[in-house]
Amino acid sequence: MNDRLTELYKGVAVHATANYEHTAALELLALVMAADHNLDEAEIEAIKDITDDWRDGDFTFDKYLGPAVERAQQAIADGEVVELIDDIDRRISSRVLRRALFSAAREVAGIDDDVSPEEGTILAEVAVRFG
Repeated sequence: MNDRLTELYKGVAVHATANYEHTAALELLALVMAADHNLDEAEIEAIKDITDDWRDGDFTFDKYLGPAVERAQQAIADGEVVELIDDIDRRISSRVLRRALFSAAREVAGIDDDVSPEEGTILAEVAVRFG
C-alpha cells in the first residue's frame, strides 16, 4: 500500500512524499561527502545543518545518515555513481528541493576548502540535473 501511495504522488511535491525526497537528497549529499573516501566531521556537520529544516519526528538525521552513507559508498565502490545520481534525480520532484541541491552539494564539497577531483566530477553530474 505504501509503495502504491508513493507511486500515486510521484511528481507531486506534497508532505506525503517529503521523507522519500529528503532521503534521496541526503543520499546525494552523502555521495558528495564520500567521494574522496574521507568522511570529514565538518562535512557531516554541514549536511546536518543543511537538512535541519527537513527533520521532524519521522525524519531524524541519525536514523537516515548511516544508510545514506552506506549507499553512497557502495555506489562509489561499484563504479555506479552516475546510476545513483540518476536514481536520486528520479525520486525528487519538488522544484524547491531540486533548486537547492546543487548549492547544498557544492557547500558540502567545499567545506574543507578543497574540492577533490572525485567531488568535482559528482558536482558536474549534479549540476546537469539540479543546477
